[in-house]
Amino acid sequence: MKLPTLSFGDLSSKLPIIQGGMGVGISLSGLASAVANEGGIGVIATSMIGMRDPERARDPEGADHRGLIEEIRKARAKMTDGLLGVNIMCALTNYSDMVRTSIKEGVDLIISGAGLPLDLPGYLRDVSQELKKEMRTKLVPIVSSGRAASILCRKWTNKFDYLPDGFVVEGPKAGGHLGFKAEQLDQPEYQLEKIVSDVITAVTPYRESHHKDIPVIAAGGVYTGEDIAKFLELGASGVQMGTRFVATEECDADEAFKRAYVNAKKEDVTIIKSPVGMPGRALKNAFLDAVSSGLKHPKKCVHKCLHSCAEENSPYCIAQALVNAYKGKLKYGFAFAGANAYLVDKIITVKELMNSLKDEFERRVK
Repeated sequence: MKLPTLSFGDLSSKLPIIQGGMGVGISLSGLASAVANEGGIGVIATSMIGMRDPERARDPEGADHRGLIEEIRKARAKMTDGLLGVNIMCALTNYSDMVRTSIKEGVDLIISGAGLPLDLPGYLRDVSQELKKEMRTKLVPIVSSGRAASILCRKWTNKFDYLPDGFVVEGPKAGGHLGFKAEQLDQPEYQLEKIVSDVITAVTPYRESHHKDIPVIAAGGVYTGEDIAKFLELGASGVQMGTRFVATEECDADEAFKRAYVNAKKEDVTIIKSPVGMPGRALKNAFLDAVSSGLKHPKKCVHKCLHSCAEENSPYCIAQALVNAYKGKLKYGFAFAGANAYLVDKIITVKELMNSLKDEFERRVK
């Protein structure tokens, strides 16, 4: 048995694998197009996407607007197969522009988390009738519980007469900011296997009453082809993987960022308290040691990128720290990473990674 396809309505990818959107700058057009060309769904992360624009300091929203258009078009130019998505965090101050721009550029999926995207379907009203006839963009929220999925189905249906086109269910082993309290991360009731089942249960009545398939995608700690098989057996339609795609030749991050994964040991994967007030999973380094020792001091925010950032109480600017990490300047930043990042032992191509996942899956199902 081979890996099945993954469909969102009239759109299908050859493989049920979504490459997780990783900001800042980790998954841009290079990685996303490479994943799509191997039959998966490549995802561009929109947070701080205009960071390289020379006008970023003066016009951050304009820079991100231009940067998103550039990355989408660059990815499309490189793509010969697959689907292209964007990851847009609800917490971004320019969230609405990122959504509108992505729809107008014709991306296949908008994957949206870091808060419940209660008004996401409303942006479909902003496009012209002519564009709507051609538009195929699917709206896929990220949730961490069956309750959240149920709320979105109910709210979207009542307010917009629109059901989500799918759900990404992110568990506590994911990298980056987590949708759980620190004390919940190891509790059985919050593990991915449990919450995937809860979300499937929550969306089933909506699937049946509206005659619409709503694929549920497992994310957070999915590392091998065997993991993919396990979650498909549990009823998921596919998986989202981020950490596995960092140590690839096509990943958009600097070589030093990728090497941080390759060199990481299990004890290096740690939970931090982010300046945005949420727990996050990252790789220990000297920068984070300085933060925990109180050696970093608040500085004026120049990016204004997140609604939830407590600027006056922040020991450092997380946006700048992540920009520095993307550039390989890990002395001045750090790398977010999933719980299994320490298993990464070399940098390979996306094609090699996808082939190994397919082989592992087929061995498991046999």
